[in-house]
Amino acid sequence: MQSAVGMIGLGIMGSAMARNLLEAGFRVVGYDVLPEPRKALAGQGGAAAGSAAGVAKRVEIAITSLPSVAALDAVAADLAGAARRGLLVVETSTLPLDAKERARKRLARGGITLLDCPLSGTGAQARTRDLAVYASGPRGAYRRAIPVFEGFARAHHHVGAFGAGSKMKYVANLLVAIHNVAAAEAMTLAIKAGLDPAQVLKVIGDGAGASRMFQVRGPMMVANDYSDATMKVAVWQKDMHVIGEFATGLACPTPLFAASAPIYNAAMAAGRALEDTASVCAVLERLAGVTRPVSRRRSSSGSRRAPGKR
Repeated sequence: MQSAVGMIGLGIMGSAMARNLLEAGFRVVGYDVLPEPRKALAGQGGAAAGSAAGVAKRVEIAITSLPSVAALDAVAADLAGAARRGLLVVETSTLPLDAKERARKRLARGGITLLDCPLSGTGAQARTRDLAVYASGPRGAYRRAIPVFEGFARAHHHVGAFGAGSKMKYVANLLVAIHNVAAAEAMTLAIKAGLDPAQVLKVIGDGAGASRMFQVRGPMMVANDYSDATMKVAVWQKDMHVIGEFATGLACPTPLFAASAPIYNAAMAAGRALEDTASVCAVLERLAGVTRPVSRRRSSSGSRRAPGKR
């Protein structure tokens, strides 16, 4: 049995990481503001805590996977109040750098080390341990966290001083935003041309035009079912804003990223906020005048399956 690891935030990503850590032999102590994820963790063999501070008191390393700056501020305050000197916190959320730096300074005053470690990968990839960690901060702390990284990710990289991990993630997510819309645009063209979308996924996915987003989100586009969200459109809006602000602050033009933003906005306007970002394909199909039958998974129950919580 490995040592205990804390998991603060048990949404789509956090719950998947917790499950993989349990399967890797770690004892996992988790906390989420919602009771259902805590119950689910306990049902999988983990231990639920009543607060972030409650997690800190039982582990040497804690991972945070949080949806907002407000959540990070609240967790940092709770952990700082726990007076847990020597605790290592691995912060995996995609958030503005100034918020992470604020949390780092607050925790450092209490003897707690914060690593900035955003993740490359979707919720579906998290389930299969197909994540890459962009770790930044003290190299000694990074080395200390390596066994934990290997429990939930396929790769991990130390990319520099604190904050470099977030910068790397902004670059990665810029590509994700563009490639996802590009995959949807290509699939829409193929469907309107009369091609079988399943065959398109197979054939194009094996050629030079393939991308990771085409492979990961293409199956949802083929099925015309976006209810099993691995990244909700509403949450993605937060990531898009963070990237846009970062690029603007550097006076760096991002024309393709800017061109993709209205498509995601249109998905929000179409009531797809809780669906996967692959639903931009449905937006483009509608613009192209393409009509497809409702997917089997949706029609069999008369309604869409409930999406994930985050």
